[in-house]
Amino acid sequence: MTTSEGHMPDLSDEHVERLKENMLKVEDLSKRLIEVMASKKAHTPALDGPNQELFAKAATAYWAEALQNPAKLLEQQLEYWGKSVLNFAAAQQALLAGEGEAEEAPTKDKRFSNPLWDTNPYFRLVRQQYLTNAEAIANAVESVEDLDAKDKRRLKYFSQQIVDMMSPTNFLPTNPDALQKAIETDGQSLIQGLENLVADLEANDGELIVKLADENAFKVGGNLATTPGEVVYRNRMMELIQYSPATETVYETPVVLFPPWINKFYILDLKAQNSLIKWITDQGYTLFVVSWVNPDDSYAETGMEDYVQDGFLAAVEEAKNICKVKQVNAVGYCIAGTTLSLTLSLLKQRDDKSIKSATFFTALTDFSDQGEFTPFLQNDFIDGIEEEVNKEGVLRSWIMARTMSFLRSRDLVYGPAIRSYMLGETPPAFDLLYWNGDGANLPAKMAVQYLRGLCQRNEFASDGFELMGHKLHVRDVDVPLMSITCETDHIAAWKDCYRGVQKMGSRSKTFIVSESGHIAGIVNPPSKKKYGHYTNTDLKADADTWMKEASFHEGSWWPRWEAWLKKRSGKQVPAREPGDSSHPPLAPAPGTYVVAKPKS
Repeated sequence: MTTSEGHMPDLSDEHVERLKENMLKVEDLSKRLIEVMASKKAHTPALDGPNQELFAKAATAYWAEALQNPAKLLEQQLEYWGKSVLNFAAAQQALLAGEGEAEEAPTKDKRFSNPLWDTNPYFRLVRQQYLTNAEAIANAVESVEDLDAKDKRRLKYFSQQIVDMMSPTNFLPTNPDALQKAIETDGQSLIQGLENLVADLEANDGELIVKLADENAFKVGGNLATTPGEVVYRNRMMELIQYSPATETVYETPVVLFPPWINKFYILDLKAQNSLIKWITDQGYTLFVVSWVNPDDSYAETGMEDYVQDGFLAAVEEAKNICKVKQVNAVGYCIAGTTLSLTLSLLKQRDDKSIKSATFFTALTDFSDQGEFTPFLQNDFIDGIEEEVNKEGVLRSWIMARTMSFLRSRDLVYGPAIRSYMLGETPPAFDLLYWNGDGANLPAKMAVQYLRGLCQRNEFASDGFELMGHKLHVRDVDVPLMSITCETDHIAAWKDCYRGVQKMGSRSKTFIVSESGHIAGIVNPPSKKKYGHYTNTDLKADADTWMKEASFHEGSWWPRWEAWLKKRSGKQVPAREPGDSSHPPLAPAPGTYVVAKPKS
């Protein structure tokens, strides 16, 4: 068989018989599939798509435009019809001539990398008509004019989701890779694929969540999160881990790092070669890291104030007590960076100087532009989330994971689904993808506060965010700060982070844009020499001007941050072992909260 040349293999009678035998196994798997779907736990339907009002608005605007300018609609239709007829004619010519040399692919889309998309007339027609349909839908959406900017953005997003879902590669009869694999393996690949599908459904109570990594290849505390340390404090919100020193002396001022509680902290400690946690201790710092609890429905009334009081303030206070210092340097990543900003505003109003400096990793504080999350931050979705969390007590982790995945659906949904369910492949042993699938729930009250007050109403950057008896404002953030953002971050766009930093009241601000995205731009060790970064001391200009005038530096931003941190970390003191007489070690790192499973 020569699949690399773009031909389907020949089938012998023996192959056909084995194929039939394997297909009989589908019946047993189908029974399991029916059983798991019958026991599927319901969720609020509003979370599955926008309400019909958006499409009704779009349709009304489209037809109004057609009535006012019928020539425009006719032109679009004639173009679509013309391309469709030409696609069919090209396929007819190819069929009459027989399979010939491959045509040059009209797209570099990796979905269509199999040679059969170029050499086989059937697959060529399928691809060309799909691309023609996709173009027609995009043109139709673009032509809708009487919609506000947010609705237009949402319409583009959801129409693209439909286009991506309808890709011929997502269906067995029009996926040459899957068909070839099925024939090569006498149908075993399809059996294994169905096994994978049923197993994923069974593991998630009937929800289809594509497994991205081989879960058997990793163990947190085994081959992930192995930097030595001890849990030195625990409350209902978090475990505080103090890492063992790697140097004989350390800087006097400790570092307290707050990771996001949407995911687990060990993204910063996947393995020794790319562990920011290990690297910080290697530079001679006493490091504390918060490991957040994975809440169940008993945390329904837990709000942002609990994360501030029993998370941020408690961790800072315990670190001060253990190290016998008056101040710490704090770091907040993503939503924890946003909450660190809230905490700094609170401390400012309380005249509490416990935090000496702040570092923000991909942290938003100004949500006036909702970026790629615009489709999900409108009332129909947030109303659905509010209904869901009021019923469940938490925003279940798979809902957040699904939302994030569909922002990059080709890479994080359809591609993995094809490999697992059509090709029957085992997911790769990839630590980053394993972590990505190890999410956490969000308490009901906290989720609504964050989505309504911060994301939707942008209160922290406008009139103030009410919390703990104070009205918190971004301008109150006045400690020396450094903000690390990422050039291709689709979760916390660097320009949006920049706008928030501009509004902060600090006289000492450093802003950095790392190459790459939300994770790879942060987990970017100097030893890899992979991604560079941009700096510019002028933070008064708009974001585009800042970048245009910025200096580019090869390599990681980590050493630049460490040089900045060193100046704010005091003298050298003897290295501190984790805990003290009033903080005996409770468990070795990575602790117990990171591996605990909340009750369903």
